[in-house]
Amino acid sequence: MLKHLVLMKFRRDIRPEEISSLQEDLAAMPKRISEILSYEFGCDIRSERSYDFGIVSTFQNVDALKRYQIHPEHMVLLRKVRTLCTSIVACIFEC
Repeated sequence: MLKHLVLMKFRRDIRPEEISSLQEDLAAMPKRISEILSYEFGCDIRSERSYDFGIVSTFQNVDALKRYQIHPEHMVLLRKVRTLCTSIVACIFEC
């Protein structure tokens, strides 16, 4: 099993409805992409030194993760995320 962790720092001018829209899109992803075994996400508690938002997803193996990464639905979501963020970091680890 693999865990994929993504942390995002939002633009300073981001509006609450943009975050809500992102959360709606994220909630729909497991229904659209079968490779996703679990998908958890949420806003930081607003510590000044933290990232603003995090996603933790689980995949069966590297092949499943690779299929997810190039899936058309993921590509649409990724484009949206990039417009909302000033910084995105990721980590993939075995569990």
